[in-house]
Amino acid sequence: MNLDYRARRKLWSWVMSGLTAACAIAILIPLGDIIYQAVLLGGPVLSVSVLTSNLPQPCSPVNGIVCPVGGIGPALEGTGILVALAAAVSVPIGLAAAIFAVEYRGRFLGTAISFTADVLTGIPSVIAGVIIYAYFVIYDPLVVFSVITGTLALSVIMIPIITRTCEEALRTVPHSVREAALALGIPKWRTTLQIVLVSALPAILTGILLSVMRGAGEAAPLLFTAFGSRLGFQGFNNPIDALPLLIYNFAESPYQNWIHLAWAAALILILLILVASVLSRLAIQRMVRRMRGE
Repeated sequence: MNLDYRARRKLWSWVMSGLTAACAIAILIPLGDIIYQAVLLGGPVLSVSVLTSNLPQPCSPVNGIVCPVGGIGPALEGTGILVALAAAVSVPIGLAAAIFAVEYRGRFLGTAISFTADVLTGIPSVIAGVIIYAYFVIYDPLVVFSVITGTLALSVIMIPIITRTCEEALRTVPHSVREAALALGIPKWRTTLQIVLVSALPAILTGILLSVMRGAGEAAPLLFTAFGSRLGFQGFNNPIDALPLLIYNFAESPYQNWIHLAWAAALILILLILVASVLSRLAIQRMVRRMRGE
């Protein structure tokens, strides 16, 4: 009986391990296919000049006409500006909301923050763009399509993600740590900032990274706000381009050179997200080892 029980457990372990491996492969297949298609169609176009040049005029090769390749320089610049500004707005607000919701969770406002973050996390991203668009059409139509509205639209998406992930990160810190610090006479604000936040810092950075990557890949809210531009940064009150916007607009166009640029932009966006994810994970793991004294 004992041998049969062990054999069944071993068989069940093999079955579950096989199912886990199959699920992992099923997740990696679409990612691998996307990367393969992007490399296949966007790789031949990719060059240094493509990364720095302005957008070309639309053109399709007919009767031996050679179309200008152009580049995605304005879109690459716009993505960096929009994501950096949105992160500068979202990280302090989201982190402060998470701290209040966790450290003062007995209060009505803390519960309301958690509930609101849950609701906002689930809304479609296009709603964020529509809300910002409608607000500025009513109150300040001169900056409807601008860097300002694009930043605010991405911030609406990023803030609830940062709030929820930072909440979960702060909840992993045991209450005994807080109680020990308070028992030593350390004020609550100092306990939160110098002990709780430091203990949860790797998980907090992971949540911030997820929100930044989500904002970098969003196109729907920027359709109503940043709008897109053939030029680079022209001021905070003017439209600006971004890689997701360029991919959306160029991929459905009938012009061959625009379609090639859309695939090149998709490849660049994928590579940026992958490289940022890998480097940040390595940095976070190194930080964790240092904190543990390894």
